[in-house]
Amino acid sequence: MIYIALGANIGERASQLSAAIDEMGKMGVAVTKQSSVYETAPVGYTDQPSFYNMVVEVETHQSATDLLDTLQQIERRLGRERLFKNGPRTIDLDILFYNGEDIQSEHLTVPHPRMQERAFVLAPLAEIAPELVVRGRTVASWLADLPMADRQDVVRLQLLTNLVK
Repeated sequence: MIYIALGANIGERASQLSAAIDEMGKMGVAVTKQSSVYETAPVGYTDQPSFYNMVVEVETHQSATDLLDTLQQIERRLGRERLFKNGPRTIDLDILFYNGEDIQSEHLTVPHPRMQERAFVLAPLAEIAPELVVRGRTVASWLADLPMADRQDVVRLQLLTNLVK
């Protein structure tokens, strides 16, 4: 199982998420499951608009490194500019989990190194894969153990329609 987090806070956020999923499909990354969209407060640099976040489960024959390259191509196509860390973005695509592999390289760390600290990742991931075990614990237990202050700014909105083919 492969899980990818999506986030956007510039422009038409829902359209950006939808466009990213469409692009994945065109590039050999099939979405098999999707979470609802969650509106979330920014983390790190907070002087920016709120995000729409979601998580998708995908299937692909690409290696983790090739998948990272594909996701970065999609980000560029959709206008992503990396001006500064944690800054606003049209789209952000992160590999959270890749078939249970533990990957540590200069460009990719999987499982995602901070996913268990981030309600904006755990809430949508727990919606579609609550029993997924990451670092010895289920996603649901990681989410339950986050302080309420971290979870209160993560609000479930709705499913994007017509995304999973």
